[in-house]
Amino acid sequence: MDGIPLLLEELLLAPGPSGFEDAVHAIVRREAAGFGAEVSGDVLGSTIARVRGTGAGRTLALFAHADQVGMIVRDAVEPGLLTVDKLGGWRAASAVSQRVRVLARDGEVRGVVGAPADGEPTWETLRVDIGAADRDDALGLVQTGDPIVLDGPPELLHGGRIVSAALDDRAGIYAALEALRRLADEPTAWDVVLVVSTQEETGTHGGARAAAQALAPDVAVVVEVTYDADAPGPAPWGDVRLGSGPTVFRGAVVSPIVGDGLLAVAERERIEVGLESGQSTASDADDIFTAGGGVPCGIVCIPLRYMHTAGEIVQLSDVDAASRLVEAYARSLGDDDSFLR
Repeated sequence: MDGIPLLLEELLLAPGPSGFEDAVHAIVRREAAGFGAEVSGDVLGSTIARVRGTGAGRTLALFAHADQVGMIVRDAVEPGLLTVDKLGGWRAASAVSQRVRVLARDGEVRGVVGAPADGEPTWETLRVDIGAADRDDALGLVQTGDPIVLDGPPELLHGGRIVSAALDDRAGIYAALEALRRLADEPTAWDVVLVVSTQEETGTHGGARAAAQALAPDVAVVVEVTYDADAPGPAPWGDVRLGSGPTVFRGAVVSPIVGDGLLAVAERERIEVGLESGQSTASDADDIFTAGGGVPCGIVCIPLRYMHTAGEIVQLSDVDAASRLVEAYARSLGDDDSFLR
């Protein structure tokens, strides 16, 4: 990739805090319908895009989540500053001094996050300054319950890397959507369904759980991002590096049949991958695998620096490799494959 793909840029610019992801879904539904997928939604707002296969109707579901971390307006106090609460699991310190976009009823309102000079910032002490003169002025512009996202537009960096807010998990959506596009051009034996889920960041995984229950797929692969070990901060699941390809997760939530299948495909296709492991994944997979009678799951992750900030970074070659791995895995599945253990 020589620059930021236009579709990825559009996805990154679309605001989608947890519970308010409609702008992201509109893009996904437009693109999927454009290459012939059967597109639908559900009552939680998730998008389901199906490409029919040539075989007996078995289903591989690809999951990627639409929401990004954000905030929600609670009230306004003098001198016209907004009080907020968090949407998603992230630190108040990551919001301090960041520019934001408030998704108000009459359009976006821009602002910046402030915090007291002393002490560790908390969600109770943060304030969003939208330039209002007083409380009444602020509540004329926004209202309680309006969502807020960090204002971090995508920029191309050196070495094929990009920085942006919301790469978690728009990079995963883009990788899965492009894989589905190629599968629509040349269908595989199985049906492949892309589920762009809602409310992953809140920890409820509600959109993915509901979709998995309704679809009852034969196999699921979650396409996510993961912590890069080169950057300051935690890398809880493995020695992950930007530019070293996506990772494949091994652990209690992951079906060893699916995990080994992903690794075998990566080796055959000469796609460099890393390994991660752990008891749980902090992803939609943690609830997908127990849906219905159980769903054999795998997880493919794109390395990412500075998770849950306005300056997340990924390497575009890793995004492309994740997309190619997911596509190759879909093409490897046969009608008689068993996932019983």
